[in-house]
Amino acid sequence: MSEQLQQIAERIRELRGIAGISPESLAKEIGVSAETYRGFESGGADIPIGVLYEVAAFFKVELNELLTGEAPRLHKYQVVRAGTGVEVERRAPYRYRSLAYNFVHKKAEPFLVTAESSPEGGSVSVNSHPGQEFDYVLEGQLLVVVDGHEVVLNEGDSIFYDSGAAHGMKALGGRSARFLAIIL
Repeated sequence: MSEQLQQIAERIRELRGIAGISPESLAKEIGVSAETYRGFESGGADIPIGVLYEVAAFFKVELNELLTGEAPRLHKYQVVRAGTGVEVERRAPYRYRSLAYNFVHKKAEPFLVTAESSPEGGSVSVNSHPGQEFDYVLEGQLLVVVDGHEVVLNEGDSIFYDSGAAHGMKALGGRSARFLAIIL
């Protein structure tokens, strides 16, 4: 696994140790099996962004602290120039770029997400996390599955949903799709 994933796993393990809770207890709190959680904490399994969001909320830390090891510092505003932001290498076929990583006490987590092109007919990997999510397609075509319902979004289309429902995305048309994802 990547160095970034190893560092994130280490930060989570450290937070759990400081809090004095077992891996099994934290797994239950974030809604995954103990075996799955141990894979996350060892750095041997990719951690979905929704799980990172839940872990951050559980420990009452900013998501950026898990991603980078640094606490956000900005209170009034943050500008993120084109092509910058904190890149989050999560699971294939997605690439996330945090767009408000250095802003303190966010009420939402905005990401620029690239869903790489994948073979037609493949399944959509789903996850869930507390809250709501807004996705706006900037480029390409995106299949979005929410609670078993499939919706195809084109450039300029958007969807808002309860992110506690199982959901996932997949680029269509043999090319990647880029979308703005805002987790509330």
